[in-house]
This record gives sequence, structure tokens and C-alpha cells, in this order.
Amino acid sequence: MTTKTILIFLTVLIFASCTNTQTTNTMSNKKVVEMYMDGFRTTDHAKILSCLTDDVVWEMPGFFHHNGKEAFDKEIENPNADGHPTITITRLIEEGNIVVAEGTVKAKMKDGSLLDAVFCDVFHFTNDKINKLSTYLMFNKQP
Repeated sequence: MTTKTILIFLTVLIFASCTNTQTTNTMSNKKVVEMYMDGFRTTDHAKILSCLTDDVVWEMPGFFHHNGKEAFDKEIENPNADGHPTITITRLIEEGNIVVAEGTVKAKMKDGSLLDAVFCDVFHFTNDKINKLSTYLMFNKQP
């Protein structure tokens, strides 16, 4: 092999390694968040929990801080709710291992009132699974 051939070969190898877009993710983090939200829309515990690491942390500052899937599972359903919530994602942003979801949630309560809130969820990912969730929730005032 000539020096020129070796240089061309090395250039091609370097270029190929720099442009390799193959990822280890089997699903984009945004898709995982969409699947997670769909699980909440249908109160599908198995679907929601499949999106989480075993050591997941879920915090809602000022309200709760839970560690692990078992604690997370206990917060999935509101015992005062009457049926499934309506969750609408208005913005979904992904950067690195973080996905931010902004949206609205509405649910009918057993006492006849309506839960009407906006949220911002910050999801942290490890190996295609949610390992931390920070939820910020603001209730809309009723007229």
C-alpha cells in the first residue's frame, strides 16, 4: 500500500467515525415521555412504570419527594378523581438527557369539582428510562 492510499483510507475512517449518528437509544426520550403521559391519561400503571428506572426520584417541590418505583406507583392515581385525567402537552423540549414537558391537566373530582392546572415536568434520563422527575404544578383559579 502506498502512503497516499493509507492517508485516503485513514481519512475515510476518521470521517466515518465523526459522522456516525448511530445511537444506543431504542426510543427517543421524547417518545418515552409521550408514552409515560399516555399511561397517565389511561391510568395504566404498568405503562408508566415501564418508563422508569428502579431508583427513580419524583419530586414536587413543596408537596412531596418520593424514591423508587413503589413510592412512585402510589402517586399515579388521585383517590379523589372520578375517571381519567385529560392531559395535553403544549411543549416538549429535549436536550441531552433532559426532556421538559409543559402542558395542562384537567380532571373531574368525585365531589363534582374540576381539577384545572398547568404543569411543567422536567425528566432526567439514564439508559432510555426516566430516573428523576421534577413536577411544577399551578392550579388555575376558578371564576
